[in-house]
This record gives sequence, C-alpha cells and structure tokens, in this order.
Amino acid sequence: MKTLGIYCGGYSSEFEISLKSAKTIQNNFPERYQTALIIVSELKWTVLFHDKEYAFNWERNGFQTEREYVRIDLGLVYIHGNPGENGKVQAYLELKNTPYLNSNVLASSLSFDKWFCNQFLSNFEVPIAKSILLHEIPKNETSILEALGLPVFVKPCDSGSSYGISKVKTEKELIPALEKAFEEGDSVVIESFLKGTEVTCGVYRTANSLESLPLTEIVSENEFFDFEAKYLGKSQEITPARILEEEAKLTSELAKKIYRILQLKSIARIDFILVEGIPHLIEVNTTPGFSEASIVPKMLACANKSITEFWEEILESQGF
Repeated sequence: MKTLGIYCGGYSSEFEISLKSAKTIQNNFPERYQTALIIVSELKWTVLFHDKEYAFNWERNGFQTEREYVRIDLGLVYIHGNPGENGKVQAYLELKNTPYLNSNVLASSLSFDKWFCNQFLSNFEVPIAKSILLHEIPKNETSILEALGLPVFVKPCDSGSSYGISKVKTEKELIPALEKAFEEGDSVVIESFLKGTEVTCGVYRTANSLESLPLTEIVSENEFFDFEAKYLGKSQEITPARILEEEAKLTSELAKKIYRILQLKSIARIDFILVEGIPHLIEVNTTPGFSEASIVPKMLACANKSITEFWEEILESQGF
C-alpha cells in the first residue's frame, strides 16, 4: 500500500488549525492510501503513524518504524502559512522527487503574498481594491489615507493566518494596526474598503473538468472575517450564498479564471467582495481550512459530495 504524507503544523499562528485540517483529511482519505501526519515545526519534524510517533528522516523523506522503513510516496501539504502555503515544503518535495497534490512552488508562493497576487491578477482584468504596499512603518501616514480614504484594511502580505489583520476607521488607529501586521509578516498591504457582500468560492479540477463548489456567504459578527469570526464561531457562513443567480455565476466563473491563470491544483478557496453585483478579489487560498468546522467541507456537503469522494477526484485528476 502506498503512503500519503500529510505535512501539517508549520511556523504560523495557525499551527493547531492546520493539525485539525490534516486530521479531517486523514480520517476521510481514500483507503487505498495509508496516511502519515508529518508535523512540521521550527524545532523538528515528527511523524504520527498508526497512533505512534516517529522521527522524520529529512534526507530520505520517510521514517523508520519498529518493523520497516516507510518512504513517503505522495505528499499533501496542509500547512496554513509558512513553510507550506508559500511553497517551501513543495520545493523540498520536488528536491526529493516526491510527487504532491498541491499547487506548485511558483503558484503557491505567488498566491501566498496578498499584494503581489492581487496586483498580478489585476493585469487580467480581475477587479481588486486600491492598495499600498509597505516594507516599514511610514513617517507620514496622512498621505496614505488621503490616497485610500477611510476605513482601510491593514494586512500582512506574507502570512497565511488570520492574525495581524485590522480594520482601521480613524487615523490614530493606523500605526498600531501596522505594528500589529508587521509582527506577522515582513511586508504589509493597506487596502481601501470595499462595501458589499463577502462570498467565497471553492474551485478544484476533476479528471474531466474544472469545478466550482456552492458559494458561501460570510457574515461576521466582528468588524470583518478575523480569527475569532473564522474559528471561534463569531460569524455566519451561509451556504449557498444569498445572492442572485447571475452574481453567483459571475463569481464562480471569475474564480475559475483565477484558478486557471495561476495554474492551481487541488482545492483553492477564492474570496471576494460583491460590490454592486461585481466580484472584487480579496485573496486566493491554496490551503483553505479543512477541519470539520471549515468552509470547504460545508461546501462539499451542500454539493452532496463526501470528503472521501472529493479527494478521490483530486487523486484521479492528477493520475494517482
């Protein structure tokens, strides 16, 4: 039996969320693969296999059990943030000649950086918010607000987590928001506020076609879809979204267009704000949450598709 290695954990604030996603996938993965959780941390990589813990062999991309050496035949990187969502683990797998189900290194790295990804896609007539990129806290924040107005969103560019994001409604809130964002990433984007309905679309490729899942509408109890809203029940995630059929079709088609442009693989969840019926891109998630409480499993349930059936389609689409 071949072994799927699910690389999870990571260096970001969403370490525990990644473990929950990985365990949901493991519990529902097609039985023709045996699965091992490879827990990635800055100190070490360890393997959970049949409820036992083993040391991960970095050189040979596998691990030694009491009975045999198990080499990883196929990888699935499910780290939310560094070093998985940005493509670093994928690069390691390529160096070890191990195939993986995720988007490749370039697509992962580009989509991970919110500012670079959105600016790149804007060249393909994808609507985005006005934004300003920063590598340090500016001395004159007034000019930024004159260009973008208020309110604005402040986000770490190169972080896969929901931490470090702030909605800024007054000028005095900007510097504290920037300080918070720079704690999570090396670069920060300030975006103009888009007033509308927030929706998200799951897209994946089967052996025969590019498919979109039913859209989810996100209604946050907080100022925006932050960590509390996403993971601590402070939001309504309504599937299918309560929008017009034409709006849903337009959003799904744009999500598929983005998927094709970035040459993504496996599942991607692409977030939008509908402004007067026009979807504006917020961000592209190549490793969207997959815990039992996450949005993509709810989309699958709405589409009457089991998680196991979904991953079988992903395997078949890539010839595994």
